[in-house]
Amino acid sequence: MKRRKFITLLGGMAAAWPLKARAQQPVMPVIGFLNAQSANAFAYLLAAFRVGLEQGGYVEGRNVTIEYRWADGRAEALPVLAAELVRLSVDVIVATGGAHLAAKLATSTIPIVFTSGDDLIKEGLVASFNKPGGNATGATVFSATIEAKRLALLHELIPNATMVVALVDPRFSGADFQLMQLQAAERVAGVKVHILNASTDNEIEIAFASISKMHADALLIGATPFFNSRRNQIIALSVRYALPALAEFREFAMEGGLMSYGSSITDVYRQVGIYTGRILKGEKPADLPVVQPSKIDFVINLKAARALGIAIPPTLLALADEVIE
Repeated sequence: MKRRKFITLLGGMAAAWPLKARAQQPVMPVIGFLNAQSANAFAYLLAAFRVGLEQGGYVEGRNVTIEYRWADGRAEALPVLAAELVRLSVDVIVATGGAHLAAKLATSTIPIVFTSGDDLIKEGLVASFNKPGGNATGATVFSATIEAKRLALLHELIPNATMVVALVDPRFSGADFQLMQLQAAERVAGVKVHILNASTDNEIEIAFASISKMHADALLIGATPFFNSRRNQIIALSVRYALPALAEFREFAMEGGLMSYGSSITDVYRQVGIYTGRILKGEKPADLPVVQPSKIDFVINLKAARALGIAIPPTLLALADEVIE
């Protein structure tokens, strides 16, 4: 072969190599991450999700892409955001922070991994916990189902309480079930529960001002992703109005609130990451049981109690899983 022909052939082969290499590169799967709240408020939970995803063999930017859609507290925006992810033909939708129903309504074919504190079977999200049966599975935090226990803990803290205010987010899909729980619990505890609604920052401020005028003995902060995302505001207001308060997740007590009772929300998001990885590898949501918390943590912040001038009863301290000095 003549030298010129050889060089021309070699040059043509070299030009073809990058094209062939690109053609052989696998296409990265795409996760649609849908959340009803804001990126800033849920940054620590997103980190927990990524830990779980990595345990499942996926690292964002390396072998998986994530399309984020945040509603920033605007529940009405969720259907539009969910529809966007469906149009993108993502491989799986992770629906968190109160976005699970919007995701379910948007698609019956794209796999969904959710977090939820609602009655999943009643809402039609899954057929059963062990056999979800459809295109959705995930992890539950039992948020709306243990309001009665939270009320009992507040009553044990202040046995002579005559009025406890429950702050409820009416936009939370489990709000009606929460109210049923509280109504049944107040009859057992023999304490009046006054319900106040709040679904915006301003409404939280107004609610606390109203609670102060009522001379309420304690505050039960209803379980909802919105209140969790506003816990710093709620802690500051409970301090300002010297109001003993109990919330859902341990982060509330860790960051200065008086008490918390609930499952580990960071572990829930980690589990969601693990399930997302398993689905990307080919498993079906219908065959993955809904993850249920194995433990409910009761946390007491003694520093907050001293600031409020409250002595925590020894019986309550004995029940605590963690006491913050």
